[in-house]
Amino acid sequence: MYFAQDDLVTRSSYNHDVLFRVASIHSNVAILYGEEIRLEADAPLNDLRKADQQEVRHIRQKSKEKELYSYRLFRQDYHLLKEKRDYEASHGYSEEVSFFQLPAQVLHIDGDPMYLRKCIQLYEQLGLHVHGVHLNEKEMATEVTTLIEKVRPDMLVVTGHDAYSKNKGKRNDLRAYRHSQNFVETVRNARDTVPSLDQLVIFAGACQSHFESLIRAGANFASSPSRINIHALDPVYIAARVAYTSFMDKVDVWDVLRNTLTGEKGIGGVETKGLLRTGMPHIKEDESKKADHAEADDEKNV
Repeated sequence: MYFAQDDLVTRSSYNHDVLFRVASIHSNVAILYGEEIRLEADAPLNDLRKADQQEVRHIRQKSKEKELYSYRLFRQDYHLLKEKRDYEASHGYSEEVSFFQLPAQVLHIDGDPMYLRKCIQLYEQLGLHVHGVHLNEKEMATEVTTLIEKVRPDMLVVTGHDAYSKNKGKRNDLRAYRHSQNFVETVRNARDTVPSLDQLVIFAGACQSHFESLIRAGANFASSPSRINIHALDPVYIAARVAYTSFMDKVDVWDVLRNTLTGEKGIGGVETKGLLRTGMPHIKEDESKKADHAEADDEKNV
């Protein structure tokens, strides 16, 4: 059977459990990227089967249902966080006040351009400011310092594709992972630039990544404690929960993980301060225009 780049396929040797797209083909071996999960794999062409349209629709529908469920959970938490912020800003609703919020700036570096586009769409749905950059995993460590200095983010997301191979070594051997070493070096370089875990919150990792090394390198949140696959959008939910928690509060790790599509087996982290800052008063646009007109009239009268 003939295969080409971007074909959607499954692997016979794994009982067709994961939907992949063909990234490239070299000497009858295909490099595969998970269509819904951040997994990279390779397989001989004779192990592949093209996915039919009905199969693809079924897999995408199931994935969409999971995404919508996770999104609803996050919106519920967002409204609870908003009520708490409004209550505190108004001194327990005893005063009517107008306030504004300084949103967190997210720098998202992704090894997969398709996943990056999907993540940016979700960031925008959640009202987050994001600067997205597509880089090959092997380029991330050398570029991250320049990007941090340019963007000056409050949160850094470093993700892409990864995989653990038993044939290459034990679970604690970074050489047994496709890109965990690249993610670790990227986190270290980021921490050299911004050492504080509260001044720059970092999520790092992908499917089956070496969780312990990423946390030791300086990540606040990372994948994957149980070396399982994580969903393409999980890093966005981590970023959103931290971004919408007040900097006066700690982010409860379990509260963060329960809204992800993967849960605590796929993602873990350490206690981290939120990033949201509230200020007052909020100047409405029409009030600002009135002030400008008044200043102009005063200048005419002088």
